[in-house]
Amino acid sequence: MGLFDKLFGGGKKKVSRETAETRGLHMPDLNIPVDEKFTIHFKKNGGKFLYCDSFSEIAEALDNIIVENQWQDHAFFSIDDRLEDRFSKQGLLFTNSPTKSKVFFTTCEQLIAQNGSILVCSNQLKEYKLHDLPENLIVFATTSQLVESIGEGLKNIKKKYKNSIPANITTIKHFQSNTEDKDDFLSYGSSSKNLYLLLLEDL
Repeated sequence: MGLFDKLFGGGKKKVSRETAETRGLHMPDLNIPVDEKFTIHFKKNGGKFLYCDSFSEIAEALDNIIVENQWQDHAFFSIDDRLEDRFSKQGLLFTNSPTKSKVFFTTCEQLIAQNGSILVCSNQLKEYKLHDLPENLIVFATTSQLVESIGEGLKNIKKKYKNSIPANITTIKHFQSNTEDKDDFLSYGSSSKNLYLLLLEDL
């Protein structure tokens, strides 16, 4: 089954492509699966979504992004050593300075279906604010990180880190030229980004 079939053709309640793409921004959500809801809102926000069944597909998708944007000779800004190790065979160049890169390569904490945003914290950002980061973002995430709401995402962070709750918790929600709904307190001070999401199926 293809990605589009998975997102719009499966599940207990089918939603047509036309319905998914033409619903108004302020209409209530249909009773649809969390992965489909995230995809609808994420694309509406202007994000670029690449779903992959295996890590080899993730690696291929990343290569295609690099070629498409001519980033072959550009170092990626990253603060996650585990991410760098996992993608070491890709031949990527890395830097620990955001001012020396056009691309921020990161993981995230959760993917929020409610509004198509990406929940991050100091484990991904350290002390940096979103406007300090390069204008291009590549986020590597898994389907097990999909949750319905910001509240659920915050509860998961609290459960995961227990007595060491990370700081700098925020959502990345404004992609490309999208400027709507910027009154969300978690996205205060954010700036518009060109964002690619590499989503690996792990369920």
